[in-house]
Amino acid sequence: MAKKASSSPSFFDDVYEVVILIPKGRVTSYGAIARYLGTGMSARMVGWAMNAAHTNKKIPAHRVVNRIGLLTGKHHFETPTTMKARLEKEGIKVIKDQIQDFKSKFWDPAVELL
Repeated sequence: MAKKASSSPSFFDDVYEVVILIPKGRVTSYGAIARYLGTGMSARMVGWAMNAAHTNKKIPAHRVVNRIGLLTGKHHFETPTTMKARLEKEGIKVIKDQIQDFKSKFWDPAVELL
């Protein structure tokens, strides 16, 4: 991940740089982002970053879920069904707020961004 040349970016900015790289039709977890950023115990902070980003159309916050594929951030979108609708539009099947075939849809930044 390239760091900005100007003042040091905030943790939220680092999170957003990773989230922007998640391909359509794939998802990652709060914990995977935290581990990639070298702050493995900061999954909750990644969640806070996502809560602050859900209205920014440039940041695909809908692609970040919990460690077992649950749409735990769905209530931070315009409606409780927006997150699911965005994922389904990208070809991800969601049943009862759970991503189906989560392992094959999972995008690990520690692996993908080497």
